[in-house]
Amino acid sequence: MICRRFGSYFRKAPQHVFLAILYGVGVFLAGAPLAPSAHAAPESRFSDQPIPLEKLPDRPKPIFEFGTPFLGQGAIGKGIELPTGAVWNPTGVVFGTYRSALQVFDNATSPQQSEWANRLDLFGNVYLTRTERILIGLNSLDREGKYSGYNFKPRRPSRFHGWQNETNVNITTLFFEGDFGEMFPNLDPHDRYAHDLGFSVGRQPLSFQEGIILNDTVDSVGISRNNLKLPGFSNFQITGLYGWGDVHRNDNRQDNSAQLYGLFLEADHPFTTLNLDTVYVSGSGRTGDQLVAGASAVQRIGLVNTAFRVASSFAPDGETAQVTRGTLILAEISFTPTGTHDLAYLNGYYGIKNFASAARAPDAGGPLGRVGILFAARGIGRFGAPLSNRPGESAGGSVGYQKFFDNNRQQLILEAGGRFDTDGSNTAAGALGARYQIAVGQHVVLQVDGFVAQREKVDDDAFGLRFEFVYKF
Repeated sequence: MICRRFGSYFRKAPQHVFLAILYGVGVFLAGAPLAPSAHAAPESRFSDQPIPLEKLPDRPKPIFEFGTPFLGQGAIGKGIELPTGAVWNPTGVVFGTYRSALQVFDNATSPQQSEWANRLDLFGNVYLTRTERILIGLNSLDREGKYSGYNFKPRRPSRFHGWQNETNVNITTLFFEGDFGEMFPNLDPHDRYAHDLGFSVGRQPLSFQEGIILNDTVDSVGISRNNLKLPGFSNFQITGLYGWGDVHRNDNRQDNSAQLYGLFLEADHPFTTLNLDTVYVSGSGRTGDQLVAGASAVQRIGLVNTAFRVASSFAPDGETAQVTRGTLILAEISFTPTGTHDLAYLNGYYGIKNFASAARAPDAGGPLGRVGILFAARGIGRFGAPLSNRPGESAGGSVGYQKFFDNNRQQLILEAGGRFDTDGSNTAAGALGARYQIAVGQHVVLQVDGFVAQREKVDDDAFGLRFEFVYKF
């Protein structure tokens, strides 16, 4: 009877009264006051008191820095507000890498080469904000593919034997990069318009299609528009580029007459990332003009990482030593074996005619460096690639395994590779290679590389061995 009376009462009571009663009962059962204290802070509010982080390892302090410490802890300064509305908080750091290598290289077709080579890449980076910075760089111990050190072999010609001094103070990198919208936020305080244009100007490193069509440091200006929308894509980016100086052609030599024009497109699809890149290089009558285009699709298929690339070069005014026609097709497949951090990979390529890149730095080698360590240039001294990294009329590939251990402070790469000609030139070759690296402390890496190779119609085996000391500061 009592339940019926209460039920009839609640059915007739206004809904807000019913909810208020339920709220009061819930608060009472929870043991909390019905009304919050005027001095109590909301539980979701962040505390004003800093909470220390867990114990972190000592940071690798640069040789020189100012402003907010690099990878440091503590308060960040308020910065300087400019009339444009931007807030700059200048910080700077000097960093770099010193490399020293003892190496011997014998390709079985020319005199053996042995040397002690050195390279010092020194950089000064000044951050005005996280999007605006100035970077200056010096390669103080090398110049145009020549390195300071000592050449043991060959002894002839004599100018290439003995001490080599390539010390210099030439500026190899100097550029400013920023975002127009971040530099002038007062123009669009509510961020309604397309003012977010990224740009960079100066002598800057350029790499497109993973260095296949372009891998060089060029005096250039680039403008990029990101976050464009296309149906079915999460992001679309377009970049325009003009380079006017310090262009090295496909033969890794500087062409003072060359100018470079580029258009680069990138689109992110839920299942793949697509790139379509085009570069046009205008040269003199001796070096010639060139058009290079490349397309790629990078994606993960199940547990397997894949990348497929195709690049073609064209010679509008005819072929020269720097400009040739051809197509390069490259496929990369890799995966991480279950229960490990290791990487197993299989890469292959097919060259049609004689593909040529638009620009390649003196230490960049040829466009096949992506195939594996047996095809890659070392970037120091005269130690060549065990297998030629120029595609020409050939096909080939590599299979390898990268093993990580000691909490990823050591790694070992074992690789087998080969290439065969498709034009009857009898230039097939096969090789086995290994690379071991170990980190010592926070700044030093020790590396050992070795290979053996056999070339068609060459009786002697090719071999190479190198020891490298790397200091990062």
